[in-house]
Amino acid sequence: MNVSHPVRGVIPTLDAPVLEALAGTTRPMTGREIHRLAKVGSDRGIRLVLNRLAAQGLAIADEHAGATLYVANRAHLAWPAIESLITLRMRFLGHLRDRIGTWEWPAVHASLFGSAARGDGDEHSDIDVLVVRPDDAPNDAWEAQLAALRAWVHESTGNRCQVFDVDRARFAEHVAADDPLVAAWRREGIHLVGSPIESLVRVSRRGLA
Repeated sequence: MNVSHPVRGVIPTLDAPVLEALAGTTRPMTGREIHRLAKVGSDRGIRLVLNRLAAQGLAIADEHAGATLYVANRAHLAWPAIESLITLRMRFLGHLRDRIGTWEWPAVHASLFGSAARGDGDEHSDIDVLVVRPDDAPNDAWEAQLAALRAWVHESTGNRCQVFDVDRARFAEHVAADDPLVAAWRREGIHLVGSPIESLVRVSRRGLA
């Protein structure tokens, strides 16, 4: 699944980014504005999609002198289904938090990073998760939790889940080495559960002083 834009996996045409643009605001917009938000296609292609959506009743086209303004028709019977697909990314993050947050052996920290966090992945991208394990977690029980997470992500999205699993000491080593991974975790990570990554970085640096 394209976790960044789930609707595009179900509607693999220019209609999907146009619907995403319409769903993102209640303000009427010109075709050019919608094209700028969609970031794909041509002006002509976007206008053809808008005209088709208006003909289906999913968009409302309001003619003005020199311009046509478009807005989503949220009263349409099909709109809840479309909005459900568009907001699937947020629901996925919520489920991911719930899964990790209910572990028998709680993670010190967990966050999403990589293309899924940046929003530039596709259906072939891995779902990358950083997990910092507690020092007292039994290895077998911990590994079982990670395996269940990988299985759930693959079953739910079709994507492979890549877990970057470190303990506190290994995390501190990455910080001490100025590993570019740490910069990526801090820059693009979406916090899921546990202590914020900035707190872990500060604690690790104090330990080096």
